[in-house]
Amino acid sequence: MGIVKLAVGDKAPAFSMPSDGGGKISLASLKGRKVVVYFYPKDDTSGCTKEAIDFNALKKDFAKLNTEIIGVSPDSVKSHDKFKAKHELGITLLSDETRSMVEAYGVWVEKSMYGRKYMGVERTTFLIGAEGRISHVWNKVKVPGHAAAVLAAAAS
Repeated sequence: MGIVKLAVGDKAPAFSMPSDGGGKISLASLKGRKVVVYFYPKDDTSGCTKEAIDFNALKKDFAKLNTEIIGVSPDSVKSHDKFKAKHELGITLLSDETRSMVEAYGVWVEKSMYGRKYMGVERTTFLIGAEGRISHVWNKVKVPGHAAAVLAAAAS
């Protein structure tokens, strides 16, 4: 099983996933807008919560740039709904319980913690241009300052 590594200029893999609140979002439905797709490991863990809060705080600034923010994790829609309510998040969260999207974007990887190897989501962000091509990729994201860096890229 080879890992897909998407690069700038690649066509973003299509998706149609269940979203928080019982909706469904597809890449096709966002055509003509820029899309930030940020993959994160788990709802309500410290780094993931900070990242979601940071993106949420900049939601209006992204909207001014015709840019949609979408967070993706393997958590259930129910988990996303609780996470959003707890932290008053206004951004869209997609549930990828089948891991089809994390695999298509190449972010489902072998990780290691305390010497134990396991499969999980590598914190990664993609900025997809209005024409559906990847314009920026941030691998192995460190949360502090990340949302602001993505906003700056969306503005350029």
